[in-house]
Amino acid sequence: MTAADGAECLEVVHEVRPEVITLDVVMPRLDGLRTAARLRSDPRTARVPVAIISACTQHEVDKGIAAGVDAFLAKPFEPAELVRLVRQLMYGEGPPSVDGRHGAGRAESTRG
Repeated sequence: MTAADGAECLEVVHEVRPEVITLDVVMPRLDGLRTAARLRSDPRTARVPVAIISACTQHEVDKGIAAGVDAFLAKPFEPAELVRLVRQLMYGEGPPSVDGRHGAGRAESTRG
């Protein structure tokens, strides 16, 4: 399922009930960081893993961590990296990082 922007994501997420949500930082109407924060503040979506897939700056990564984002994947990336990240977020597959959280390829993860 895809959504055109963060606002649409917030509308459809309760109908679709995804196992993982991927967001870009730059989206119309509601950006990925604010969307992630709203997903985390809603008890119905608070535990759904959220990954930011974007060419993030360190400032955006820091804001994403504060918003409750579970993982980051830098663009450009190989399709296998995205598959690996989604599997890690869904099933905990793959080695945990030093702090016990999951990551994938060039992904920077905060999941714990």
